Amino acid sequence: MTGNRDFDLFKTTDDHEELRAAIRAISEHQIAPHAAKVDHDKVFPQEALDALVASDFHAPHVPEEYGGMGADALATCIVIEEVARACASSSLIPAVNKLGSMPVILGGDEEIKKKYLAPLAKGDVMFSYGLSEREAGSDTASMKTRATRDGDDWILNGQKSWITNAGVSEYYTVLAVTDPEGPRGRNISAFVVEKSDEGFTYGEPERKLGIKGSPTRELFFDNCRIPGDRMIGPEGTGLKLALRTLDHTRVTIGAQAVGIAQGALDYAIGYVKERKQFGKAIADFQAIQFMLADMAMELEAARQMVYVAASKSERDDPDLGFFGAAAKCFAGDVAMKVTTDAVQLLGGAGYVEDHPVERMMRDAKITQIYEGTNQIQRLVMGRMLVK
Repeated sequence: MTGNRDFDLFKTTDDHEELRAAIRAISEHQIAPHAAKVDHDKVFPQEALDALVASDFHAPHVPEEYGGMGADALATCIVIEEVARACASSSLIPAVNKLGSMPVILGGDEEIKKKYLAPLAKGDVMFSYGLSEREAGSDTASMKTRATRDGDDWILNGQKSWITNAGVSEYYTVLAVTDPEGPRGRNISAFVVEKSDEGFTYGEPERKLGIKGSPTRELFFDNCRIPGDRMIGPEGTGLKLALRTLDHTRVTIGAQAVGIAQGALDYAIGYVKERKQFGKAIADFQAIQFMLADMAMELEAARQMVYVAASKSERDDPDLGFFGAAAKCFAGDVAMKVTTDAVQLLGGAGYVEDHPVERMMRDAKITQIYEGTNQIQRLVMGRMLVK
C-alpha cells in the first residue's frame, strides 16, 4: 500500500478505507464460506491462502523493495482484522507471516532480506516464528535450544513449542542459545531455518480449543546444520530482536481480536433482529439493547487502541512497548467478552455449530494467551509505568 503514511492517530486515510473495502469483499465472498468447514474438519484454510495470495494480502507488510505491497502497520492490521471477522484461522496467514519475517526486517542484512522476503512477497512461501519452548514460555530467556558453532556453520539442537502454521510454512525464525556461559538474555541468537533442512522435523498437530484451521505443532532440531549466513543480526542479539519483534506484532493480535469480536457482534445483531419472543423481535427489548451497546462500546474502544498502537508501530515510537501490550491485552479481553455475550444473545442457538458465534468464542480465547499472555502484557505495562 502506498500513499500518505502520516495518518492521524484516530482517523484512517482514504487509502486505508479503500483497502478495508477490498479485503472485506474477499473475506466475505472467498474466506467466510469455508470458515465453518475449516474449523470442523481442522484443515488448513487453503482457499483463504489462495485468495490472499491472489490479491497480495497474504503478507502485505513486506516492503516494496522486496516485491511486497509495502503496507504500513495500520493497513496490515486492517487486513488481519477484516480476515478475522470472517475466519480467525485464516487471519493467521498475514499475521504470522509478519511475525515470522519481522526479525529479518528489523535485524537482517540486505542479503538475508532479499533471500527470504522476496519469495514471501510473491506468495511462494509462508514464514513462522520459533521462540517458545515447553519450559520457556513467558520466561523466554530460559530457553534450552542450543546452536553450536561448527566452522562457518551452526548445529541446532532442541525444540520449540506452540508454533503457528508449523508444517505449512517454508521458513522459520528460530531463537537459540549460542553462548551457554554468556550472560542470560544476551547469549541468544536468531536464525532462519528452512523446511528442507536435514535434522528439522515437526511434532503432531496440537488438538486445540480454537483456531483449528491453523496448525500448531512443535519443532524439533536434531543436529540440524544451519549455514552461518542464516544468522539474523549479530550473535547474541537474538532475544532483544525477538522482544522488539513482539512489540510490533502484538498489535496484530489486537487487530485479530477486534476482527473476531466484530464478526460476533455483527452476527448477534442480525439474529436478535430476526428472533421473536412475546410477539416482537428480541432486539426491541431494552435488556438486549443494553448488551449490544456495551459490546459495541468496548469493541470500538479496543479498535481505537489497536489503531493508535499500529500508528506507533509504524513510527517505531519509544512508547510502542506500552501501547502494543495495552492494545493486545485490552482487545483480547474485549474479544472474549463480546463473543461470550454473542453466544448468550443467541441462547441455545449460540451453543451449537449451526451458528458461527460458538466458533468465534473458542477462537477469541487464544488472543488472551499467545504472543505473551495478558498477564504478561500487564507486567510489561506496569514495568514501563514505574521506570
